[in-house]
Amino acid sequence: MHDVKSVRDDPEAFDRALARRGLSPVSPEILRIDLALRTAQTALQTAQSRRNEASRQIGAAKARKDEAAAAGLMAEVEALKGDMAGMAAEEAFQAQALRALLASLPNLPADDVPEGEDETGNVELRQHGDPSSAPAGRLNRPRDHVELGERLGGMDFEAASRMSGARFVVLKNGVARLERALGQFMLDLQTREHGYTEVSPPLLVKDEAVFGTGQLPKFKEDLFVAQSIDWEGVKQRVAEMGVAWVEANQAQITPLVEDLRRTIPEDDQFQAAVQAAIEVLVDRYAAFDTDRLQGLIDSGEFTERRWLIPTAEVSLTNLVREQIIGDDQLPLRLTALTHCFRSEAGASGRDTRGMIRQHQFQKVELVSITAPERSAEEHERMVTCAETVLQRLGLAYRTMLLCSGDMGFSARKTYDIEVWLPSQGVYREISSCSNCGDFQARRMDARCKTPGEKGSRFVHTLNGSGLAVGRTLVAVLENYQDESGRIAVPEALQPYMGGLTHLEA
Repeated sequence: MHDVKSVRDDPEAFDRALARRGLSPVSPEILRIDLALRTAQTALQTAQSRRNEASRQIGAAKARKDEAAAAGLMAEVEALKGDMAGMAAEEAFQAQALRALLASLPNLPADDVPEGEDETGNVELRQHGDPSSAPAGRLNRPRDHVELGERLGGMDFEAASRMSGARFVVLKNGVARLERALGQFMLDLQTREHGYTEVSPPLLVKDEAVFGTGQLPKFKEDLFVAQSIDWEGVKQRVAEMGVAWVEANQAQITPLVEDLRRTIPEDDQFQAAVQAAIEVLVDRYAAFDTDRLQGLIDSGEFTERRWLIPTAEVSLTNLVREQIIGDDQLPLRLTALTHCFRSEAGASGRDTRGMIRQHQFQKVELVSITAPERSAEEHERMVTCAETVLQRLGLAYRTMLLCSGDMGFSARKTYDIEVWLPSQGVYREISSCSNCGDFQARRMDARCKTPGEKGSRFVHTLNGSGLAVGRTLVAVLENYQDESGRIAVPEALQPYMGGLTHLEA
C-alpha cells in the first residue's frame, strides 16, 4: 500500500519507480481521485460546521422569541442533513476508489535493484559449492527425483492423483521420514542458532490477512479458498423473497384465487388450498430462481470464507496487524513449518512432473519485523540464515538479486537462492527472501514506537523461505544418489533419521 502523500509530493518520481515494474504512469489518476476525496471532505466539514452553528442560532432565536428566525434556521438544518448524507456518500465513494487503486499497485523497487523485465535481468551474486563434487556429480545420467522416489517405494503420484488430482504426491517409508527430518532440521537450525521464535500459526485466514500481505485482491486466483454456507439462512431468505414475490404479483394471482373460491366454497378448505398454493409458489421460486440464489451466496451475507495460506508469511506477518510495538522489542524474528497451498493458476504446463510445483507442500518460513532503519541489514542476515541450511546439507547453490521486473508484488528488494538439480543440469529456486519495507505494514496498520516519544511509524516487514522442504527433498535425493539409486543421507540429517546413513529399496 502506498502513501498518497508521497504521490502528491513527487508524482513524477512515483511514476518513474512504477515504470521500472513495467507499469504506465498512474499518478494523474491517483491525484484526481485524491482531489475529489479532499473536496468531498471539505464540503462535508463545511456543512457540518454550518449545521452546528445554525443549531446554536436556533436556541438563541427561541430565547429572544423570534419564531420566524428559528423556523428558518430549523429548515436550513433539515436541508443540511439531507445534503450531508449525499456528501458523506460521495466521501465514502472517493475514499474507496482511492484505496482500491492504491491497493492494486505493487511495491516500488529499491534504488539498488537492477533494471530488467524478467528473470533474464536477474544478477548472480555468488555461488557456493561444486555440483560435480556431490555423489551425483560422478554419474553420466543422474536419475530425477521421481524415478528415485518410485524406485525407493517412497513416492506415489498415481495414488495422489486418484484422490486429489494433478500436482499432489503421497510420500511413504524412508522418503516420508526424510521429508520430516528436513523440516525438523531447518526449524532447529533457525531457532537454536539464528534466534527465530517458533510459531504454530493458523492455516486458514480471513480476507484481511491475505490483503495485508498483498495476495488480495489482485492474486486471488492463485489461492485456495474454503467457505461454509449457512443454507438455513439462505433458505429462509429465499422463502421471504418468494412471499414478497407473491405479494408483488397480486394482480396475476387474484383471478386464480377467485377461481379457486368458486371451486371450493367451504372457507376452511378454501384457506387451506390457498395456503398450499402459496407454498408451492414459494418453493418453486426458491428452486428455480438460481440467479437470485447465487447472488445471495456471492454477497457473503450467508458465507463464512477462509483462505488456505500460500505461505506462512501470511500468518506470521499478520501477528503484528493493527499493533504498535515498542522499538525496544524489535526485531521480531519468527519461523514456522507449515503446509502451504497454491493453485498455481499461472503455471499451466510448467513443471508438471514431480514435486517441483505442487498444490500442497511444506515450507519453513522466516519472517522479520524491524524498525525502518534496520531492515536492510536484517535482509542480508535473513539470506545468510537461509543459505546456511544448504551449506549444512552440502548442496551447491547460487544467490541471485532479482531485477525490477521479476520481483513479487509486495517486495522492494528480493534475493533468490537456487539449488543445483543434477537431473535438469540447472539451478532452481529454493528460497526467496524479500524486504517489503513498509508496504505490508501500511496494509495491516502495523507500527512501532520509541518508548517515551510521541508518535509512531510503520514497521518494515521481511520474509523468506528457510527452506521449501519439498524442493530441498528433491535436491537431496538427486544430489546424493549413486549408480544403483541408493541415497546417502547428509550428515546433518542423520540424527533426525535415527542414525540411518542411506535410503535404499
